[in-house]
Amino acid sequence: MAKRIAKSGQKLAFFTDRQFEDEAALLLAEYGAKHDQVIAAPIPIDEIVELHLELVLEFNDMRQLFGVDDVHGALWVNQRRIGIDQRLEPTQNPAMLGRYRFTLAHEAGHWCLHRHLFQRSANQLRLLPEGTERPEYICRSTDTAPIEYQANRFASCVLMPREMVKRAWQESRDSMEPVYLDDLKAKRQQILTAEVLRRGGFKSGDDVEDNMLLEHAARPLAEKFEVSPDAMRIRLEGMKLLLRRKEPSLF
Repeated sequence: MAKRIAKSGQKLAFFTDRQFEDEAALLLAEYGAKHDQVIAAPIPIDEIVELHLELVLEFNDMRQLFGVDDVHGALWVNQRRIGIDQRLEPTQNPAMLGRYRFTLAHEAGHWCLHRHLFQRSANQLRLLPEGTERPEYICRSTDTAPIEYQANRFASCVLMPREMVKRAWQESRDSMEPVYLDDLKAKRQQILTAEVLRRGGFKSGDDVEDNMLLEHAARPLAEKFEVSPDAMRIRLEGMKLLLRRKEPSLF
């Protein structure tokens, strides 16, 4: 079994892709040893956070609490407390289930990987109003800092364990062959129409149409793992099960 990576000091550690996978697998194994073995999707991230990590989970009006509009989650390390924006509360907003679960796993990632650092950069803290009960980490949808990338990678590995995703892909397609973007383009208009209807609109931007095609292919697994099609699309691309182009053959 993988061993937890030692973390100390105030410097953000470097993690390889394999180390993210190992850290996530170790968390699931530890939860399984104390509670229930995790053998199928969806991953019980609520129970992992509350029962195993023993963190208090609460929903907050992040917009009112922090005075900025795009805070999805926050972690108070010393209080062992995670706050999730109330707009993601899945019983009230079922369409936000995938976003809620990923945000919760993201905060768990900060706890497992970064709590030794204890505080965010001065840049981010200046974004909060004076007098706010400041958490050690706030997670904004627009934040692309390395520490946020690490929490996202951890969340992806926890919610979509590699071997579990591979089994689900095999079961759903009766093959481990990847799906290529060019194959999906054969039904481009049909797929895009269905996706626009599901989403209630179309957002412009780079690669939007290609992403929508790939997310259509990722949707069955996204529903099984209770994550967003976007999150599953990124995971499947990382595992080379969804590919944007075919590599030229040497033969």
